[in-house]
Amino acid sequence: MKKIELGKSGLQVPNIAIGCMRINGLEKQKAESFVEKALELGANFFDHADIYGAGHCEEIFAEAVHMSPSVREKMILQSKCGIRQGRFDFSKEYILNSVDEILKRLKTDYLDVFLLHRPDALVEPEEVAEAFDHLYQSGKVRYFGVSNQKPMQIQLLQRYVKQPIVANQLQLSATNTNMISNGLEVNMTTDKAIDRDGSILDFCRLQDITIQPWSPYQFGFFEGVFLDNDKFPKLNETINRIAKSYGVSNTAIAMAWLLRHPAKMQPVTGTMNEKRLEEICGASELYLTREEWYEIYVSAGNILP
Repeated sequence: MKKIELGKSGLQVPNIAIGCMRINGLEKQKAESFVEKALELGANFFDHADIYGAGHCEEIFAEAVHMSPSVREKMILQSKCGIRQGRFDFSKEYILNSVDEILKRLKTDYLDVFLLHRPDALVEPEEVAEAFDHLYQSGKVRYFGVSNQKPMQIQLLQRYVKQPIVANQLQLSATNTNMISNGLEVNMTTDKAIDRDGSILDFCRLQDITIQPWSPYQFGFFEGVFLDNDKFPKLNETINRIAKSYGVSNTAIAMAWLLRHPAKMQPVTGTMNEKRLEEICGASELYLTREEWYEIYVSAGNILP
């Protein structure tokens, strides 16, 4: 698979990450087979969160790979914390405790990457900085990031946090394009001209923060997959035609659309299907033309000024 640098970390990672939110839906043997397939494909970056299956997903993953020092060396592990029942929590105590529990469940001594999961309105960045310092100095976390945060929130953290923010997970797909659309529809009165995210796409590029698009095949907020969906006839006709010309699946083209963006993103796929995973990973080195990229963009219902 094609590799990119994660932020300014120097860490080389596959340009497609494997999201493990649904691994608790697999039987043990299928979980083992899925992870083995991912590693075989070179997709060795696995994204977790303490909230996925209430921690059970991390336990299943560790069992599926038969975690040991030799196995751990073959993969890059990322996890997140901050979402709690009825609230968000970036307190020092909660961050430190969460990471300890994550490491226990994953049966490892360290995380390659640790993200704050969504913003906490009551965040005290000084506390986050103390937590990050402890995690970094103790060797429990090597690199740090955030999810669903806008520029000012990241800048507030960076005023206190010594470690660079290397990644930001944000929702993005061919049908959820606001971070792209508000940059194209500048100075227009259209709905998508509204800057709802503080120009986070440009900010991340300027700050060398890798965007990790989540739900790359979903429309709305977990409303369903747009591929082979009657709600998006023009989009599917376009994607299917381009897929046929490349001799790949529509799944690969939808992923290649994200990878074509010069921000050098690292989309997080959530599939637990081995065949679909192989199709997705086939997009790693695909390079759509400018014409193809814009044709998909417009066929998804987006406009060009």
